[in-house]
Amino acid sequence: MSAHHVVFLDRASLKAKVRTPSFGGRYVEHAKTAPEQVVERLKGATVAITNKVPLREEVLAQLPDLKMIAVAATGYDVIDVPACRARGIAVANIRNYAVHTVPEHAFALILALRRNILAYRQDVEAGVWQKSDQFCFFTHDIGDLHGATLGIIGEGALGQGTAKIARGFGMEVLFADHEPPKMPGVEFTPLDEVLARSDVISLHCPLTPSTRNLIGLAEFRKMKRNALLINTARGGLVDEAALITALDEGLIAGAGFDVLTVEPPRNGHPLLDVRRPNFILTPHVAWASDGAMQFLADQLIDNVELWAAGTPQHLVT
Repeated sequence: MSAHHVVFLDRASLKAKVRTPSFGGRYVEHAKTAPEQVVERLKGATVAITNKVPLREEVLAQLPDLKMIAVAATGYDVIDVPACRARGIAVANIRNYAVHTVPEHAFALILALRRNILAYRQDVEAGVWQKSDQFCFFTHDIGDLHGATLGIIGEGALGQGTAKIARGFGMEVLFADHEPPKMPGVEFTPLDEVLARSDVISLHCPLTPSTRNLIGLAEFRKMKRNALLINTARGGLVDEAALITALDEGLIAGAGFDVLTVEPPRNGHPLLDVRRPNFILTPHVAWASDGAMQFLADQLIDNVELWAAGTPQHLVT
């Protein structure tokens, strides 16, 4: 095996221990890399590791030694895959590392919203409990999950993991029939029926041209007025302006989001200004449990080592 020069472009994006590849050679880490630094830092490298640093055709054309790109994520839209195929550059991504943490985060949002946890906390902080004539007070509805219906859009590992938790709560689970291709062996329900019947809808599908703005104002109008929308997948799946309208007009009871169309929202974002107890926004951390990130880091180097040994795994090229 010839020596390899491995460069991790945005090591700070991963909060975990990353072992040095076992095959020796040169291994270099950069906390972060600006677009104008990519070519210089990858000059002479045979393997590039990136999470969010884009590698497009114009960059790849200047890196004749590059043979493999290891993406430190499941999504690989930052990579120009056709250009890599044309140049014989292998691209590998991460698989099934967030099968527990994302469904758990989705249910943290579901439980908080279904039981109006934030609203009750605000009331306690405002002194409402202290003024109550009874040992408790009922200023907000509290909904059980048992017997409720969960609609899931996206039947992969994360959708399946969410369904497993839902069934443990005694929920009925519906998988929405949608594009892209479906997983065999899963019973699907037409999307419009899922929208109409579900008490909670949770998104777990990839962002593609066919799923962009999958949930817009027309879809919100088909949902129950007491329904919740949970998005721990991608921001572009939901028309964010329509979401604000739906919340303002009471078309749905609430929403929990872990993603935005632009991340990070450095120049502001409409959803940052939605300050209400029936909306929760977290900063794209559903995937980021300590265990999940360590699993990702270990698989990331596995991908590099197995490719170098001639037995690659998780290739997308």
